[in-house]
Amino acid sequence: MSWTKEQIQTTEVNQGISAVVVGGGGHVGLPLSIVLANAGITTVAFDLSETTVHLINSGKMPFHEAGGEQALKAALKKGKLRASTNPESIRDANFVVVVIGTPIDEHLSPDPDNLVTAILELKEYLAEDQVVILRSTIFPGVTWKVKSKLSEIFPKIRVVYCPERIVQGQALEEIKSLPQIIGAYDHDSYLAAKKLFDTINVESLQTLPEEAELAKLFTNVWRYIKFAAANQFWMMANNLEVDYEKVKHAISYKYPRAADLPSAGFAAGPCLFKDTMQLSALVQQNFPLGQSAMMVNEGTPNYLVSQLKKKYDLKSLTVGILGMAFKGNIDDTRSSLAYKLRKLLLFESKSVLTTDSLTNDSRNLSLDWVLEKSDILIIGAPHDIYRSLTTDKPIIDIWGLRGKGVCV
Repeated sequence: MSWTKEQIQTTEVNQGISAVVVGGGGHVGLPLSIVLANAGITTVAFDLSETTVHLINSGKMPFHEAGGEQALKAALKKGKLRASTNPESIRDANFVVVVIGTPIDEHLSPDPDNLVTAILELKEYLAEDQVVILRSTIFPGVTWKVKSKLSEIFPKIRVVYCPERIVQGQALEEIKSLPQIIGAYDHDSYLAAKKLFDTINVESLQTLPEEAELAKLFTNVWRYIKFAAANQFWMMANNLEVDYEKVKHAISYKYPRAADLPSAGFAAGPCLFKDTMQLSALVQQNFPLGQSAMMVNEGTPNYLVSQLKKKYDLKSLTVGILGMAFKGNIDDTRSSLAYKLRKLLLFESKSVLTTDSLTNDSRNLSLDWVLEKSDILIIGAPHDIYRSLTTDKPIIDIWGLRGKGVCV
């Protein structure tokens, strides 16, 4: 692989900088590790999974990411990236990027101490002169708590919150193009964190950590609410036997104030629902807009099945679900509503078949088999492969993927 003069010069400038990404084998951590390494930063992707670490070091992506394998191999070839399960790798890094978020439990309550506990378990590997960068979505106030706890041990350590802002599957490009919010309690900490992001030539924006924490939550919740509005509009139009996609086109065509109205679809994945619940918990559940969005989005599979029952004798039909990822053209099934749809259909239909060549699920069958054996088909995830399918079976496409209407 050949490098331009500019790339070589950038690599030489960044040779003295090192980073370790804690959680570096995941969908957020690994793309960042790859981008930093290809910018000349000596980078370690620290991960607890030996399988994931082995895959990375052998030049194989553990998940689908556009351009991921090529970029990973380039970073490994340069000798700037390695993956490790050894926490000793943290000790000598200038920057410790922690990709651990705030989870929610089975009661939809966030656990703000999860990240604090995880970082304190690594305290023997941290050092006074390091910059600790929190990267995942966290509950407001967690940055302050991490800083307070670490400052008791390392008075001069710098702790900042720099939320990731990428769309899964496009991380490698967006990390290098989107402005980076840096939430810092003082200007020196901001400048220290900015130095890392300067290496990949992205613009930085200084805020307080609490502002950055809310910025991340508000972004994800806003997307979730917009998807809920689209799904609610789709249901309303569908009840009137009107094609929502035609209405959407009419109101957004050369009309900027409606240009961001989404298509209908399953609003799922590991972030949007979770972060809406976090924001709701922050205000003691006094968030009716977010809770309504949750009811609409989580209820979309139920509405779809109820409409199918009106039109088809589901009890006598085999239903095929095309795509089980939480969105199109990725291999991630976390919180995918296609599985909720499957569960509902197992109760309401004769049988259910699923297919998805991108995801790893032993229950999935080949596309040809599902097309042959199903009486009716539903697009569960809008992978491009389904866009031009030829079949005489009815295809239910609430996403508008195939351009043939979204009425059910």
